[in-house]
Amino acid sequence: MEKILDRFLRYVAVDTQSNEESESQPSETKELNLLRMLRDELQAMGVEATLDEWGYVMASIPSNIDRKVPAVGFIAHVDTSPDASGANIKPQIIPDYDGSDIPLKGVPGLLLKTSEFPELLAHKGETLVTTDGTTLLGADDKAGVAEIMDTVQYIMAHPEFKHGPVKIGFTPDEEIGRGVVKFDVARFGADYGYTMDGGDVGELEFENFNAASASVHIQGSNVHPGYAKGKMRNALHIAQEFDALLPVSQRPEYTQDYEGFFHLISLKGTVEEAQFSYIIRDHDRAKFEQKKQVIVQCADFINARYGAGTATVTVKDQYYNMREQVEPHYHVVEKAVKAMEMAGVKPRIQPIRGGTDGANLSFRGLPCPNIFAGGLNFHGKFEWVSLQSMEKAAAVIRNLISLYASGGSA
Repeated sequence: MEKILDRFLRYVAVDTQSNEESESQPSETKELNLLRMLRDELQAMGVEATLDEWGYVMASIPSNIDRKVPAVGFIAHVDTSPDASGANIKPQIIPDYDGSDIPLKGVPGLLLKTSEFPELLAHKGETLVTTDGTTLLGADDKAGVAEIMDTVQYIMAHPEFKHGPVKIGFTPDEEIGRGVVKFDVARFGADYGYTMDGGDVGELEFENFNAASASVHIQGSNVHPGYAKGKMRNALHIAQEFDALLPVSQRPEYTQDYEGFFHLISLKGTVEEAQFSYIIRDHDRAKFEQKKQVIVQCADFINARYGAGTATVTVKDQYYNMREQVEPHYHVVEKAVKAMEMAGVKPRIQPIRGGTDGANLSFRGLPCPNIFAGGLNFHGKFEWVSLQSMEKAAAVIRNLISLYASGGSA
């Protein structure tokens, strides 16, 4: 029986960083290295598992009870964020954490400080896994992967454990918004699902942002600066002007809870032309639609000021708030609350200030709340996870399986 920590450390050693510039699926072939490992490990445990052409691992454990109960699925993504390196990860293991600042030894002087990350103090006495400061850790979402695989190992080693049909799914490219674009919900075969992709212990989420991307192109006009008066239109300055039209108070660094935002994520260009991108987020659908319209109105203002065709905006919806799809099946949330309580965890229902594969799955007929995986400070060098939180997450999965097995028919 492999311990969950050892399993997690094996998985984070595999570089699976996805690539938003790629048009292929998976976006990087290196993601398949871990996906193949997972398929092979599932098969070695006696579980029917496949890896399809799009990089989806799907596995199924048949029911061992003699009545019809819902099939419940558990899903996690293998890719890590493009925001920080996912290669050559060197985890630090801190047993019996004492509540002090943690040196990240790969970068002299860099500390994981309790003054900046006070949630560390809630995990005194636990075993923490951090980065060494040179990469991200990969707890998002290899903690979830390890928790699901730990549960599969438990089920296969304990035939006396009663369960209905259990479905397992591992996906690529979640971090770039394409995690379940080609995921075959019907073939997966679950009636209800849970993504193990949340943060700190106790988190339970069934509502998320509505999300869109906006790509803006500014066409300037470059002439020799010595003779530019009345002729030059500097695309970089116009891009700055465009950004200044958006409300400063609706940037991510000034928002929380249910407040949405405009987030400038890239900017490149020259005097002649500039290209920049935003992500647009809001939990409220009407406010979300209004934010998209504001971006378009900014382009209209720029074009009225500098001439038609100066600013071109392309807005694309990415995903929507799953609440409207999950609430009609609210028992999936209630079961998760009960499963946490059975594991000695206090549930904290809160909105996701982001998105998960579960949002898109919910809109495709698989109600799919999100459960904590135990990690914090995702996507960067300060990422860390508690071993005890991972163990509790695995216990929550087992409890959910038991609750569905003891319930009524699908």
